[in-house]
Amino acid sequence: MALAATQTTFSNGLARAGDEVTFASHIAAIIYENCAGCHRSGQPGPFALLSFDDVRRHSQTIVEVTQARYMPPWKPVDAGIAFANHRGLLATEVDTIANWVAAGCPEGERTSAPPAPEFENEWSLGQPDLVLKMDRPFRVPADGPDLYRSFALPAQLPEDRWVKAIELRPQARGVVHHALFFVDDGGALRSQRENDGQPGVRGMKFVSGSGASFLQRGPAGLAGGLGGYVPGAMPNRLPGGLARRLPADSDIVMQTHFHPTGKEETEQAELGLYFAEKAPEHLLVPIQLPPLFGIGAGIDIPAGQQDYAIRQSYTLPIDVMAIETSGHAHYLCRTMRLTADLPSGKQLVLLQIDDWDLDWQDQYQFAEPIDLPRGTTLTARITYDNSADNPENPFSPPRRIQWGRESTDEMGSITLQVIAKAESQRTVLEGEMRDRARESIRDRITTKSGPLAGLARGRLGSGGLLRALDHNRDGKLSENEIPQQFRDRILEAFDSNGDRDLDTNELEIARESMRDLLRESK
Repeated sequence: MALAATQTTFSNGLARAGDEVTFASHIAAIIYENCAGCHRSGQPGPFALLSFDDVRRHSQTIVEVTQARYMPPWKPVDAGIAFANHRGLLATEVDTIANWVAAGCPEGERTSAPPAPEFENEWSLGQPDLVLKMDRPFRVPADGPDLYRSFALPAQLPEDRWVKAIELRPQARGVVHHALFFVDDGGALRSQRENDGQPGVRGMKFVSGSGASFLQRGPAGLAGGLGGYVPGAMPNRLPGGLARRLPADSDIVMQTHFHPTGKEETEQAELGLYFAEKAPEHLLVPIQLPPLFGIGAGIDIPAGQQDYAIRQSYTLPIDVMAIETSGHAHYLCRTMRLTADLPSGKQLVLLQIDDWDLDWQDQYQFAEPIDLPRGTTLTARITYDNSADNPENPFSPPRRIQWGRESTDEMGSITLQVIAKAESQRTVLEGEMRDRARESIRDRITTKSGPLAGLARGRLGSGGLLRALDHNRDGKLSENEIPQQFRDRILEAFDSNGDRDLDTNELEIARESMRDLLRESK
C-alpha cells in the first residue's frame, strides 16, 4: 500500500541474482513505497527520505533499523491474514538494502530512477474536509508524572456527517503518548474550566452529551469513539462505504495522555476529518477483550514474574464481518494474540504480535473483510514480563504493577471492529458488549475500590460519606478531602463536571449508579 497522498505505486525493487544493486533500479522503489510517507516534512520521521542524497546520508542507519525490524514499524507477524496497510519489508528487501550499502551505495542511472512521491501537503491522506485545532496551547512541564487532559474541539456542523478517517498532527510529537477521540453531542466538556489557567479539563473521561462520567458512560463511550492516535501509526480510511457518525452541532473530545520528556513543551494539535458522501448501510461495533482496556481483568503482576498472562474469550451471538483490529497495553506487555475458532473447527489468527512495543501501536485493517459466523469464539491472550530481563521495564529493580492509567501501570485489551452481516441484528451484539463492559466495571468496584464498594452497597449514603470526609463543612468533597489511595479512581468515576470536587448531587448519582451495577450482577 503506497503511503503517498497521490497513491503512487512503485515497481518491485528486488534485485535478481548477479544484478548490481543501485539506488535507481532497486532501492528507490523500496524507500519511496515504505518509508517516505513518514520521513518527510510534517510527519514523525526524524529526517527526510525523498532523494538519493537523503537515503545515502542515512544509509547505515537504514541498514541497522531494517535488519533489526525496528523500521518500518510493523508488529504483526505473518499468520496467514493479509492487512491492507501492511508496512513490513520482505526479507529479500532487507537483504537488498544491506547489499547496496555494502557495495558503497551506488546511484545507478539517475534518469531510470522512479520519481520521488509527491504529496499535496503535510497531511498523510491529503487535505482534510475539515480541520479542528486546539483553541490555545497546552503547556507540558519538563518533569513530573504523566498528564491526562481532555480538550473540546467544536465541530458544530449544521447536519450529521460520517467520518471515514481522522488524522492528528501534534505540534510537540515527543510528549504525546497517545490520544483518543470521542463525540460530545451536548457540549458538556466545552463548558468546563480548570483553575490552572490551561486549556482543557484534567482527566480522560468518556464524555457523553449529558456530561456523564466514565462509570456512567462506559461502553457507550467506546462505541461512540472516532479512533485514536499513537506516534508512528499511519491513518487509514475505512473501507467501502463504512464510516462513523459525527452528529450535528457536536464537539469532538480529544483525550490526551502526555509524557514529560525532560524539557518543557507546548502542544496545540490539529485534527483533520475526512468525510463520506453518505451514511453507511452498516455501523461498526467494537468487540474489546477484555473490555474497557482490562479494567476488570484483575491485572496484578508480581515483581520479577516473566510470564504473567490475561486471557478472555467471547462467542459471537450473530454473523459478523471483521474489518480491523488493534491492541493496547503499556511497557511490560510482551505478546498479543487474537484468535477466532470457527464452528467448522478452523482457527484464524486475527492478530499476533510477538514483540509488543508501546511506541508502535497501530490499527490493522484487514485487506478483505473476514467472515465470522455465529458461534465463532474469539480469544484474546496478552502476556507481560515484569522481570529485570525486560529492557522496557520502567522500574529497576522491578516493582509490583497493577491496572492503571499511568504508562508505568498496566492495561491490556485487543479490539476487533466488526459489522453485523444483517444490520437488524447489530443491537444484539451491542447489548452484549454493553453488558460485558458493565460487568468489568462491577468487578473493578467490588474487588479494588474498598470504600466505593461500601458506598455502592448502601452502607454509606451520600450524606453519610459527605459528613465523614467533608472536613471543612462546605457541603462538598474537595480533591484533598478524598483519601489519596482512592482519589483518582473516585474522581474518574464520579466527577461528572470535571471540577475535581464532588457535590451532593454527584455523590447521590454515584451511589445509585453503583447500586444498579451491583444489583444487575446478582
